[in-house]
Amino acid sequence: MASLLVVNGPNLNTLGTRQPEIYGAATLADIEASCRAEAAKFDCDLSFMQSNDEGALVDAIQSARGRHEGLILNAAAYTHSSIAIRDAVLVSELPMVEVHLSNTYKREAFRHQSYLSDIAIGVIMGFGATSYTLAVRAMAEHLAP
Repeated sequence: MASLLVVNGPNLNTLGTRQPEIYGAATLADIEASCRAEAAKFDCDLSFMQSNDEGALVDAIQSARGRHEGLILNAAAYTHSSIAIRDAVLVSELPMVEVHLSNTYKREAFRHQSYLSDIAIGVIMGFGATSYTLAVRAMAEHLAP
C-alpha cells in the first residue's frame, strides 16, 4: 500500500469562504474527503496537512522522507516565493505533484512563476477541488508497479 502526503500551504484553511469565484465552494475538509475516496480506489494511504507557516510546511515535507512514497503539494502563495519549500521537496527525494485550484496562468503575472514546477513529476491546476483528486490519481498511478 502506497502512502501519500498531501501538503497545503497558507490560506487554504479558509477555502469555502475565501474568494469562491476563484477557489470554489469546497472546504479543505471537503477536498480531504474527496482525496481519501480517490486514494481508496488505488489502495493508497493518505495523510493530509495544512499550515500557514512556511517552517511547518518545510518540516512536514522533510519528515515525509522514509514515511511516504509520494507528495502532493499545494504550496499556495509559497509556490511563487519559497526556495525553502523547494529545497525541502528535493531533500525528501519523493516524487511530487504540484497542485493548484485555480489556473495560475490566468491570474496575476507574479503567480506565473513557480519554484516547484521544474522538480514536480507533473502540475495539475485550474480544475478547482477536482485538481486534488486528479493529483491523487496521477500519483497513485505513478507509484503503481
